[in-house]
Amino acid sequence: MTNSRAGVREPVYVCGVGAVTGYGWGRKYLWDGMRSGSSAVVKTSGFSPVFDDDWGYVARVPDGGRPRDGMSRFSRALRASAREAVEDAMERGWEPGPVVGLIHCLVFGEVDMWRELHSMQGYSLNSRKFMQLMPSTPVSKLMKEHDFHGPCMAVSAMCASGNSGLLTAKMWMDAGLATDVLVISTDLSATPEACRAFHDVGVAVVDQAPLDACRPFQEGSRGFVFGEASAALLVSARPDGAYGKVLGGSMSHDGYHIIALAPDNEQVHRCFVNGLENAGVSAGDVAYMNAHGSGTDQCDIAEGGMLDTLLTDAKGVYSLKPLVGHCQGAASAIELVSSFLSLEFGEIPAPPKVAAGHPLLLDGCVKREPGVEVKCSLGMGGHNSVVLLDAP
Repeated sequence: MTNSRAGVREPVYVCGVGAVTGYGWGRKYLWDGMRSGSSAVVKTSGFSPVFDDDWGYVARVPDGGRPRDGMSRFSRALRASAREAVEDAMERGWEPGPVVGLIHCLVFGEVDMWRELHSMQGYSLNSRKFMQLMPSTPVSKLMKEHDFHGPCMAVSAMCASGNSGLLTAKMWMDAGLATDVLVISTDLSATPEACRAFHDVGVAVVDQAPLDACRPFQEGSRGFVFGEASAALLVSARPDGAYGKVLGGSMSHDGYHIIALAPDNEQVHRCFVNGLENAGVSAGDVAYMNAHGSGTDQCDIAEGGMLDTLLTDAKGVYSLKPLVGHCQGAASAIELVSSFLSLEFGEIPAPPKVAAGHPLLLDGCVKREPGVEVKCSLGMGGHNSVVLLDAP
């Protein structure tokens, strides 16, 4: 049913979550790892000859999962996180509606197997291995496994892909195209080559411990540290067993530069204002910002500006990238999973402060106070997105 306010519709609910991260295979490892204040980004070997040294700091997803879920970490992590979200929702009382859709949010896709293929001169693929490279294969297997038959497609908005996928799922349900949607975001692309490319661009750090290198909204930050993840959210029009609700949100695009944010931050501001309006939320209702928080100066300026001029009554801001790493195409999705776990357990697992910074920056794991949370994600190339979340 459409709300009487223009553009505002009923909320949708996240009833199940799943996660595979550098902390391990399962949402419990993610939650316990973040609450500990220790980063999943650790010193890892195998970086030469791409780097001078053989090591770098990265949060890679460890080997694991079910062999029958696929031949690569990517496909196994995708299906494991999705299965965990579905099983979690069912244990909490959710039952599938008549039309369950699937949205897979991604940027790089199946990196490990394509990397293997391109590194082997004259290598010939058999048909089974070739099909494993196709982005349709793991999601098609998921649809079959769970007997889902709604719309199924991919969404890509760089680091904002998870936010964009969640908003797309809500639009499907608002339009009556689906009763429930499984939103998955998978990115296992922290190869030495990718780390080198982002390092050379000047935004990524691999040679320094995470809490020293990546300090969102604090002095001395050099940029982001790399992470990998697969995150899944079971979204429903019904509140059965919900962790929290999605009130609404917005997306915009800078149309300015392939890397840099537009310096006036006009489109970021418009995205926030439109998101609040779409969700039927006033700026004064917002208690927290789960920031994109990449640790770069331009991101700190853009999001800090929203706190200083728009969300002036907020209680706190935090970024999870120093803990889980910047998970590229899965960044906003794994941070959304963390937000819903936070709503469930009544704590915000913020990283510890290590330097002087924004006065609203949370310092370590803190008790969560009531109020709406803004999840902001700013994707490379100008993709802006905000999602408004609240307790169920």
